[in-house]
Amino acid sequence: MKLLIDLFFTFSRVGLLTFGGGYAMLPILQKEVVETKKWTTEEEMIDYFAIGQTTPGIIAVNTATFVGHKQHGVLGGIVATLGLVFPSYIIITIIAMFMRNFSDSIVLQNAFAGIRVSVYVLILSAVLKLWKSSVVDKIGLLIFLLVFTLSIFTNWSPAVFVVIAGVIGVIVKWQERRQVK
Repeated sequence: MKLLIDLFFTFSRVGLLTFGGGYAMLPILQKEVVETKKWTTEEEMIDYFAIGQTTPGIIAVNTATFVGHKQHGVLGGIVATLGLVFPSYIIITIIAMFMRNFSDSIVLQNAFAGIRVSVYVLILSAVLKLWKSSVVDKIGLLIFLLVFTLSIFTNWSPAVFVVIAGVIGVIVKWQERRQVK
């Protein structure tokens, strides 16, 4: 029971303190789950981010579900997910009640402009952290450049990029093992 409570409140704190959606939550999730709680490794977290990106739903919610499931099975996944979305649900409900009254407010518009800038910085921070542990060799750099280029010049689903990268990874590792024999 203690672990379930810890899962709920850890993910609630992430949900409460993060503005900007799923991607903005990634650096905070990484810090809480990998560094502070040590519930997963850096590599597992990257895998969760990758799978969370390709499955339906918000990447941070999917990641919370994966981490919770790893810690305490299906119930852990449910509790972690509820913990993450609960603060947003409450905040959005409150904002919706008052938004019409203040939607034209210059102060509110300027506040959101400032929040957007900070969200971009948080996303860039997550990218740089993931870069250090993901792009570790020439093949990783090649996959990065390929996916980056395709994502700019096509409208393909992120799931396609993950599949392409996975296929390249399998082929490269298969070739490396074949050459060793």
